[in-house]
Amino acid sequence: MKKVIENIQIFLIGAILYCSIEILFRGYTHWTMFFAGGLCLVILYNTFLHYKQLSLLKKCLLGSLIITFVEFTFGFVFNMLFDWNVWDYSHFRFNIMGQVCLLFTALWFFLSVPVVLSINYLRKMVTNEINI
Repeated sequence: MKKVIENIQIFLIGAILYCSIEILFRGYTHWTMFFAGGLCLVILYNTFLHYKQLSLLKKCLLGSLIITFVEFTFGFVFNMLFDWNVWDYSHFRFNIMGQVCLLFTALWFFLSVPVVLSINYLRKMVTNEINI
């Protein structure tokens, strides 16, 4: 049960951060991004804790691929199947079906750096090993 609560806390942190980043850079977000952001951080959190021995470079590469995969999945479902038009990257070079593109995959690589560097702090915070 402790692991479930830990993952819920990480999910909420990721959801809020992801939406905040979108609002900061795009001026708006969509409610589906709350779930995409939460899912991304839960996957990254558990992956980075499990593969502690990986270098920062490899973790960031893995992080960018994970986030890109989640975005592609959400884009495919909400933009293509439901036709909600939450985003469209078809005007960017090197895009896949307008749902993801190389530019944002590269940006996710760099945004993975603070995630990698804060994973141990997040773990201690949500497991109550430190007080904030």
